[in-house]
Amino acid sequence: MTLLRRFLDFLYSAAGVLAALCLIAILSLIVIQMIARWTGEVFPGAPDYAGYAMAAASFFAFANALSRGAHIRVSILLNAVSPGPKRLLEIWCFGLGAAIAWYFTYYAYNFVYYSWRFNEISQGQDATMMWIPQSVMVVGGSLLAIALTDNLLHVLTTGDHRIVRDTIESHGE
Repeated sequence: MTLLRRFLDFLYSAAGVLAALCLIAILSLIVIQMIARWTGEVFPGAPDYAGYAMAAASFFAFANALSRGAHIRVSILLNAVSPGPKRLLEIWCFGLGAAIAWYFTYYAYNFVYYSWRFNEISQGQDATMMWIPQSVMVVGGSLLAIALTDNLLHVLTTGDHRIVRDTIESHGE
């Protein structure tokens, strides 16, 4: 079981690294496009590629953000109730979140499959096969669904979630 735990933690961290690389790709594309404009050249499709990278950064970051406590949670309510109702609320939240994430992933997969099957291409200058950037949505949604299910199972078995806040709160100082 510890091997699975280490693999899942690695998977969430790797997704965060991919999200960061996508943000670097957006910066690079913007800088390259600026240089191309200054030199009178054209970089066709740069805005489209930056949009794909933005979507990829968002979807890859979901699971990592959940495991690091960066998602917005209703912790005021959860901290105000006793441990019994708190556990039930956590089960309800993680269960509902996991169900929605798996539902989204299923339909995102169908969306990508039909884009691939019908050879859908983008309307921009890049003429990218749409299933390529859309597949990131499936991967990121799957990672989020896995992370939510992981936390749900952890709450069911141990009574507590695995979300660890790695941010420092200032308390208005």
